Formats: sequence, C-alpha cells, structure tokens
Amino acid sequence: MSTDYPDRRRLLDSIRDYVEQLREEGLDGLPVAKSASAASLPPQPARVAAAAGNGTAQGSVPTVAPFQAPASADSLFARYPGLEQTSDLEAVRVFIGDCRRCKLHSGRTHIVFGVGNPNAELIFVGEAPGADEDERGEPFVGRAGQLLTDIIERGMRMRRADVYICNVIKCRPPGNRNPEADEVAACEPFLNRQIALIQPKVIVGLGTFAVQALLQVKTPISKLRGKWHETRGIRMMPTFHPAYLLRNPGDKRLVWADIQEVMKALGKEIPGRGPG
Repeated sequence: MSTDYPDRRRLLDSIRDYVEQLREEGLDGLPVAKSASAASLPPQPARVAAAAGNGTAQGSVPTVAPFQAPASADSLFARYPGLEQTSDLEAVRVFIGDCRRCKLHSGRTHIVFGVGNPNAELIFVGEAPGADEDERGEPFVGRAGQLLTDIIERGMRMRRADVYICNVIKCRPPGNRNPEADEVAACEPFLNRQIALIQPKVIVGLGTFAVQALLQVKTPISKLRGKWHETRGIRMMPTFHPAYLLRNPGDKRLVWADIQEVMKALGKEIPGRGPG
C-alpha cells in the first residue's frame, strides 16, 4: 500500500495556493496549453473571447465561469420577505436558520455567520469560509485568520472583538473553490443586512471576490486596492486577502499602507511599524 499521502497533500496544497494566487491577481482559471489540433477547432464562443479581455490570459480558457455580481442589492431583498424587518444581527441569524437556499448547504458543517461587535466602526468582509472556519463556525480562525488578527491587534492596536468580521458566503465552497454567481446571489442579502444593521464607518474588503461582490464589479483586486470606494453609502477600502499574504509576504507592506488609510478614516493614531 502506498504511504505517500503527506506528499500528495502537500502537492494538492501547493496547487490550491497557486490557483488562489492567480485568482487574487484577477485571473479566473489556469491557462490551458494549446494542443496541436487546436487549429481545427471552431472559433471561440463570445463568452470565452470576452473572458480573455476581462483579465484571462490570451489563448486561455477559464476553468470556472467568471464571477458576476448581482445587478441590484435592493432587488435581492424581495427574495427573502421579512429580512429587511430584522432588528439585530441575532434576528438575521435566526432568519437564515438551517439555510438550504443554495447548493452549498449539502457539504457544510456549520453556517459561518460573523463575529464581533454589533456596533463596530469597522467591518472586515472576506470571501467564504475555509475548512477551519467550517469546522468551528467562525470566520477567519485558520492561518489567514491569525494574520488578520495580527493586523487588527498588533498593527491597528484594536481588539479583534471590537471590529466585526464576516464573509460574503456563509457556507464553505467544496475544496475552497471560487464562489459561484448563484451562491453569491443567495447570500448577499444577508451580508447587506449585516452591514445595514451595524452601520460601520468603514468596510475593509479582503480579496478579489469579496471586493467584487461589495462593489458590484469584476475588476481585479490589484487594480482596486489602496483607493477609497463606496458601497451602500459606506466608505470601503479594498485590500489583499490574508491568505494571499501568506504566500506573498512581500505584499504585506501594501496591505499595511491600505490599513493606515483606514486608521486615518477612523481617527486612530498610526503606530510606527505594522504587524509582521
């Protein structure tokens, strides 16, 4: 019997990290080598050609459909009558219940709703739960979560409990794959209600898909970060996801620059050095 399972796991983890890095840089899939018979294939459909002009390398075919945010956040509330009447975060969680509104429910362990101060001035919004978050039912508790905690506590000199942390998607996509448009559409009204009830001064969007959902755009995070945007009437700063920083520690300086702008907006003193 083969005993190379640890090696296989490391290989799979490396591949997953590479795919996630491509995603952070705005690519929707892995390049596919052009075969000798490619010349005999019919012309690309319009949607594939459009993808090439939307951040996918020329001559490549995305392995997943490009993310498309819902056109109107307000219109999504009509899908869940009564959600707009929930009076606090606990009521929103009760409204969600044992959610089966999209296909992700079949593979989850826990719904990962959000944690932190319900009156926070600052919200961090990530993409979706990972394996550790799915197991514990709490966002950002794995290695990326520890880095986010360091940013908050060592960098910003705030307590993690004083901010609010959540994700666009409340259930873990299988294999940590990209969120799909129908999954975002199913969960986005809950994120909208969380933001509306908390009414923070600032939102920090963590990573490509969180920022795309918040801003209703398909622009890569590398083109959005470091500049102020507005979502739902609230100032929003896009920055790289902590998981990206674990693979690209040299970009921590960029995130620290973004966080310094957030601290200025909150009227907080900026320490001389950032975390890590």
